Amino acid sequence: MALDTLPPRARTPKGPPAAGRALTAEQAARIHRIQRVGAYLMLILCSAAFLLPLLWMFTSSLKSDAATLDFPPRFIPDEYHWENYPRAWTEMPFTRFTLNSILVTSLAVIGTLVSCILPAYAFARLRARSRGIMFAAMLGTMMIPSQVTLVPKFLLFAKTGLVDTYWQLVLPHFFGTALYIFLLRQFFTTIPEELVDAARIDGAGELRILWRVMIPLSMPAIATVTLMSFIHYWGEYLDPLIYIRSTDKYTLPLGVALFRGEHVEQYNLMMAVSVMVLTPIIVVFLAAQRYFIRGITLTGMAGR
Repeated sequence: MALDTLPPRARTPKGPPAAGRALTAEQAARIHRIQRVGAYLMLILCSAAFLLPLLWMFTSSLKSDAATLDFPPRFIPDEYHWENYPRAWTEMPFTRFTLNSILVTSLAVIGTLVSCILPAYAFARLRARSRGIMFAAMLGTMMIPSQVTLVPKFLLFAKTGLVDTYWQLVLPHFFGTALYIFLLRQFFTTIPEELVDAARIDGAGELRILWRVMIPLSMPAIATVTLMSFIHYWGEYLDPLIYIRSTDKYTLPLGVALFRGEHVEQYNLMMAVSVMVLTPIIVVFLAAQRYFIRGITLTGMAGR
């Protein structure tokens, strides 16, 4: 039968359906651009949701006493009252509170690093029969709420005469934190074993290996632990509230709470104090952001 005499359906060339055909380069590029635009829009919306309260706090700190009570509230004030910052700062001895917070936070961060790096290296590189059991027991302490140990710790420090001092705010951090030990241990396991073996062949001891090899290569994880512990200790409120009795020993969270109690209706001054207390955290985070993201990304990648 000649080809011209076949019915139209018989002359249709065979091939994959249109839905199953591969996309062209132009179509794939268009889909990729749409996905990127959608991802960026989602990130912008999420960032705006998180930044809006901070922006509201900042603009409220620049309003006058009467403007903070306006209804409906205005996001941007008509006049900027920068004098609210020195005015709020001098209402109470915030300079003293800041020095107290710097002292307590610095010592607590140092204690955390010292007490977490050593056991993290031991769990990662030293060989022991009960290493897995001890590591599991250490992780199990993360399930114990801090409220459970609150009363025993208070009784311990009260019997030793350490109430109304900074010892109870600093000393517990020299005994390790399970979360930070876990993060550092996971990062230590990503460092090649050959580097440690080469240092041992050269006659280096374990502490020298830790100081010369592991710590320089683990700066992202150490920066992550430093940043997380700094943010936690800088804003710690419960422990200073329980142990500190003297006003001149107050840390910044206690000073802000005291200031709020005496300036209930002066929202502009309270917002100004909050901005000044929050500024060191923002500065430290921006300074260590690159190391923080890298440390969070790499910790936990090891399969051991």
